[in-house]
Amino acid sequence: MSARPSGNGTFRMCACEGSDVDTGPHIGANLDLRPSSAGVQRVVVVNATSGVTCSSPDSAVGHADTLPDESLPSHDAPLPVGDRNQNPRGIGLLKLLAEDYRTHDSRLLEPGFVAIAVHRFGNARMEVKPRLLRAPLSLAYNIMSTAVRWVCGIDLSYTVRLGRRVRLWHHGGMVLGARAIGDDVHIRHNTTFGVLNRYELSGKPIIGNRVDIGVGACILGAVTVGDDSVIGPNSVVLRHLPSGSVVMGVPARKTTLNPERAPAPGDEVQLR
Repeated sequence: MSARPSGNGTFRMCACEGSDVDTGPHIGANLDLRPSSAGVQRVVVVNATSGVTCSSPDSAVGHADTLPDESLPSHDAPLPVGDRNQNPRGIGLLKLLAEDYRTHDSRLLEPGFVAIAVHRFGNARMEVKPRLLRAPLSLAYNIMSTAVRWVCGIDLSYTVRLGRRVRLWHHGGMVLGARAIGDDVHIRHNTTFGVLNRYELSGKPIIGNRVDIGVGACILGAVTVGDDSVIGPNSVVLRHLPSGSVVMGVPARKTTLNPERAPAPGDEVQLR
């Protein structure tokens, strides 16, 4: 990636594939470099005067109205109000449910799968724009989500932005009031994500990708848990955690995985 000034006072942003993006006047232009679904870098330029222009092999983004759905979650943005479908992009509802089913060991009545399926449905119904036509779907969602809370003990509102292949181990005592939860996150029972106190109701955590969260963990306030982090059992996280963190305790403090060998996929995490 490089930025080269042209002769007319503009910048040309050159991505790794060799394509150029002309931002127009560079004052007020922000460059956003994102991975695409094919693993290729994609460039999105937000220009103060001309909106969004994109040039890449995976140029699904080309209009300003698609930017909020693909942008990373931020504590600076308003909390979602549930007025749009926040299911992951690039995959249909049935394929998404099938993926969640496989993630939960292909167990149809697994409480975690049921809770996530209801969450997916709650978001998918927002594609039905006339509110009157959506009303029966909203009624069905409210009944199912209430049943999941009462029977499974899992509180997962559809306003939480939920990534792919999220696994809810066991069930009971789960209050997952995060702003966003990333891909491949594993969450165990008696966990709480939510506000730190009653005076900061908009401060909710953002959970990154591939985070492993132990039994009884609490992640509170406007904190970000970086990718590939491990939260030990009964830990209380009140501060931002960089990617790759391993923490445990009250409040959560940095620790290390067992250094005798690197954990293999599927191994239980051992903390010391």
